[in-house]
Amino acid sequence: MSVTASPLTLATIVPALRAAGCVFAEDEAELILATAAGPAAIAAMVERRVAGLPLEHVLGWAEFDGLRIAVGPGVFVPRRRTEFLVRQAAALAGPGAVVVDLCCGSGALGAALAATLGRAELHASDVEPAAVRCARRNIGDAGEVYEGDLFEPLPASLRGRVEILLANVPYVPTDDVELLPPEARIHEPRVALDGGADGLDVLRRVTAEAPRWLAPGGHLLVETSERQAARAEETVARSGLIPRVVTSDELYATVVIATRPGPAHRPGGRGGCPDGAPLIS
Repeated sequence: MSVTASPLTLATIVPALRAAGCVFAEDEAELILATAAGPAAIAAMVERRVAGLPLEHVLGWAEFDGLRIAVGPGVFVPRRRTEFLVRQAAALAGPGAVVVDLCCGSGALGAALAATLGRAELHASDVEPAAVRCARRNIGDAGEVYEGDLFEPLPASLRGRVEILLANVPYVPTDDVELLPPEARIHEPRVALDGGADGLDVLRRVTAEAPRWLAPGGHLLVETSERQAARAEETVARSGLIPRVVTSDELYATVVIATRPGPAHRPGGRGGCPDGAPLIS
């Protein structure tokens, strides 16, 4: 569908977006108008959205836990429910914590946690080059981003030192990937979605190695679905970590927190997310 109305205003954009199936057409139109640099940019952004590109890829950013996170084609868009994982991590970590963000995608989790803590030693990794480029932009001077598979590119000096290990692993069962909305299925990398036959393949790989990287008392946090939570908890327990499951009805989020036995390196962490966190773009 071509968008040729001129001038492009809220009144002309909303019908075009609604006709393309955008449920929140008014909100999306306002975001496009607020983001675009001029009439030509507005027209191009509306065309891309009408063609089915995810809104966040059209805008070039996604809001996540108070931050503006840069995203682009081929990069997994951080979901609002994953803010719950970051908040759980913040409640367990203290300033200066050693944090690793595996399967980091855009780097949203690591960036948000570092902003919350105010000070952290942050390392992140992803296997997708496009994601690594985005993560380096979002994390900036707050940490280091490595390209490679899971733990493989991380410095060996981190072994036994990691206090917070964030792993937003893919957990959609392979047969369910085709059931995802087209915005995810078509425009996001399959490696960021497909978790294998039961959705737990990558989680198994992470938990197999996690005890060697976690400090005594350190925590691994992974997101999963409600229906997979019990099996995910069993998977974590087999690695020697002590698991517990926490949920958020508000965000429809389920997180497994797994702790390496032993005394923690630092006294109790801090909770919550402060107001007025800076935007990272």
